[in-house]
Amino acid sequence: MKNPMNLEGHNIIVTGAGQGIGEAVSRLVVELGGKAIMVDVQGDKVNALADELGAGQADVHVGSVADPGFVQDMVAKSIEANGAIHGLVNNAGIVRAAMINKMPVETWQQVIDVNLSGVFYCLQAVGRHMYERASGGDTSPASIVNISSDAGRRGTIGQINYGAAKSGVMGITMSAAREYAGKGIRVNSVCFGVVETEMTETIRGEKFRDGVMAQVPMGRFSDPEEVSQPVCFLLSQAASYITGQHLSVNGGYTIGV
Repeated sequence: MKNPMNLEGHNIIVTGAGQGIGEAVSRLVVELGGKAIMVDVQGDKVNALADELGAGQADVHVGSVADPGFVQDMVAKSIEANGAIHGLVNNAGIVRAAMINKMPVETWQQVIDVNLSGVFYCLQAVGRHMYERASGGDTSPASIVNISSDAGRRGTIGQINYGAAKSGVMGITMSAAREYAGKGIRVNSVCFGVVETEMTETIRGEKFRDGVMAQVPMGRFSDPEEVSQPVCFLLSQAASYITGQHLSVNGGYTIGV
């Protein structure tokens, strides 16, 4: 039986690909036969990863998803180089923590620009391409996966900017799924709990670790390699009839319908 998660011939844009979840997703895309088009502001990291993955398996674009001009140019160049984009993983994100009463406007805006507006810019640019392709009769796969968070479902102390952005990502996902479904373009989100990355070092530290862990029924945190698999599932044809959904990957941290 053919692997239902096979991504052979798929060109997948992965933002925030230089480390953590984005790096793990890029690696798995290539392992499953696809090509990873990796986007990150950290040129040294993403270029090193591309060299490791090998020529023809990865492209690199260095820049910020918060810059709509960069995003338009990146997508246009990716289409020109590869012919078609079959998937997008909107993963790029930052954390700028502060309690509500002490949060500067600049700190609020930085997170919104990257974690929310950046998702829209990339989804819009890639979505236009997918829509035009489908309107021309191309029935090849088209899937967008937006990375959200439990912070968008439950709220989060000291990160109102992050929680607002991730909740907004879920709204973007549902709206885009409704607009694009008729053209066979699937849009879903993945809501992670605590993944062992640089962004979660604080809550995994001695001060917060036990309290957070006590809320996870499976009794452990996840790692980037583990959580990359459901992302690639949603990219693949194994999820061909799934759209507009929020998949929780969190060890039971949130349980419900």
